[in-house]
Amino acid sequence: MNDLKKLETMEQAQEVIQSQPLSLLYISQPNCSVCHSLLPQVEELLEDYPKISSIHLDAKEVPEVAGEFSVMTVPAILIFAEGKEMFRKARFVPVGELNMQLAKFNHFINED
Repeated sequence: MNDLKKLETMEQAQEVIQSQPLSLLYISQPNCSVCHSLLPQVEELLEDYPKISSIHLDAKEVPEVAGEFSVMTVPAILIFAEGKEMFRKARFVPVGELNMQLAKFNHFINED
């Protein structure tokens, strides 16, 4: 399974987001049952997209993530292309829609 890389600081997250052509940020909290059930589904989906850098932040461990990305509820998934936010879903994340978005963005980075 393609595990999301768990980061400890906002700086680490920004470094990945700014340096990679495509990145997915997964924001969760330990006491969120939806977060725990969605995580393996997202990891499984990401197996089809090895070029997408995927990172995970725990909003309890890195509380500034909420303000930095204006996240009001978890789980939240944000997709960035060259540092710009291109897609965001929070609370209810339809896996099918997420897959379509990943496929679309993945197509652009593989055209080179």
